[in-house]
Amino acid sequence: MQTIRQTESLREAVAAFRAEGARIALVPTMGALHAGHMALVEAAKRPGTRVVASIFVNPKQFGANEDLSRYPRKETADTRMLKDAGCDLLWMPPVEIMYPEGFATNISVAGVSDGLDGAARPGHFDGVATVVTKLFNQVRPDTAYFGEKDFQQLAVIRRMIIDLDLDIEIVGVPTQREDDGLALSSRNIYLDDDQRARAVTLPRALGVAAKAIGRGDDAEAALETARESLRTAGFEVDYVELVDAETLTPGHDPDRPRRLLAAARIGTTRLIDNLAIE
Repeated sequence: MQTIRQTESLREAVAAFRAEGARIALVPTMGALHAGHMALVEAAKRPGTRVVASIFVNPKQFGANEDLSRYPRKETADTRMLKDAGCDLLWMPPVEIMYPEGFATNISVAGVSDGLDGAARPGHFDGVATVVTKLFNQVRPDTAYFGEKDFQQLAVIRRMIIDLDLDIEIVGVPTQREDDGLALSSRNIYLDDDQRARAVTLPRALGVAAKAIGRGDDAEAALETARESLRTAGFEVDYVELVDAETLTPGHDPDRPRRLLAAARIGTTRLIDNLAIE
């Protein structure tokens, strides 16, 4: 696996892959990798495809009250995991390459980014859209892989691809979970033993609500029951909402694909999760 930190070297390496006749698959990450990220790499490993993973802790998607310096960084372990997973190239640019002096451009995707995490974390999805656009322009992939755990992020990127006429296939990979159902996340390491035991209330409450809504029970009652379950477990609830899976607007039409999305804080750790309504 090549590890590259300069744009010119990246373009030379990608050009060499293209000269072989290979397609390029991109797996963008912020590092602190776990089995969820490895599932993205595994999904990207198709015949005739070279897999490029990126690690960049993007300062533009951290809000004023979010500690960028606290985000876990595990460069040596991450590099080993990607190499063992069969990744072909690791793109690990420094901040000054991603945001050189005088950088003044911002990508904003309206609509799908407005509510939910967009409301709870103002500016977050502008930071995501901007850095992902840069990664797309740097790597020029044919396909890019994102986890469904960050479902609103996935919707923002899909909308951006359509609006900007980017010829890239976006692949959503199902959420990877611990044995007890908790979604894998780089932030789970911040949970102490007691918080970790209570954190499983999040996927369980969503599962109960999703089943109730799927069988036609009152959606608002199911959502409020989920919120109350989280509060009882010690969570501070940001939102538990039922949305249209494509537009992320309130989704009560059973003939449309729907998704149950939630974000809640336990201690100092904010967890997100989502489930499809079957």
